[in-house]
Amino acid sequence: MTSSELQPRHDGDAALRLLRDGELDIEGRLVDASNTTLRGILTLDGRTARCVYKPVRGERPLWDFPDGTLAGREVAAYLVSRASGWDLVPPTVLRDGPFGPGSCQLWIDEPSDAEPLVGFVPATEVPPRWFPVAAARDDDGAAYALAHADDPRLARLAVLDAVLNNADRKGGHVLVGPDDRLYGVDHGVCFHVEEKLRTVLWGWAGRQLPPDAVAMLGTLAGLVAGELGEELAEHLTLGEVAELAARVDRLRETGRYPQPPRDWPAMPWPPM
Repeated sequence: MTSSELQPRHDGDAALRLLRDGELDIEGRLVDASNTTLRGILTLDGRTARCVYKPVRGERPLWDFPDGTLAGREVAAYLVSRASGWDLVPPTVLRDGPFGPGSCQLWIDEPSDAEPLVGFVPATEVPPRWFPVAAARDDDGAAYALAHADDPRLARLAVLDAVLNNADRKGGHVLVGPDDRLYGVDHGVCFHVEEKLRTVLWGWAGRQLPPDAVAMLGTLAGLVAGELGEELAEHLTLGEVAELAARVDRLRETGRYPQPPRDWPAMPWPPM
């Protein structure tokens, strides 16, 4: 079975078993990543799938994330996504690999004809139903806009990022799989106890949350207080779990998407 056939939502249990127990062979390194990020092939009981393996030993220390590991936060983001019922993060586990313990996430193959949902466009040619969120210029001084689609899949991801306190939602971390489902990847800098939200998905800032998001947050609040909170405590500090619960409560109270911060950068760099 190929990675394009083993879809996260429709075969989640099989994907998790393959990620946990499959034989992991390294194909190569993703050189654009700031931490050691390896692509591999998993094999188990005649099934194969590609994965992204991020060993803990390849992580660069971050002064503002002194506790835990990037790998643990990758897994925690998956656990929250799964609990939300939205399945926006590909199946992810913590396992041993050729370079020691690390996160292992199912690889998402984007079709070559997939329509981009985030990107730089000429400032005068922002597509209909797209939100311009930042101004830019190219090397020749031409005006561009960083923009994203007014797409309900992205809107859900924006809510999840607010819950996770994602400090690094770049446009390149948004993938559309062969099943036309949207996935967010690279969640190593989430869950800080201080507000750190940095994202390119500010198009809904201040707007009222849709009913499905309100319902999801209500469900998530109960789960964080119970079994989900216990699962997350294996990967996060107790303070980070408590602040996650507090963010969920604040979103429920306001009923609105968060506004960009005024006292720290609102977008990651580079944004794509």
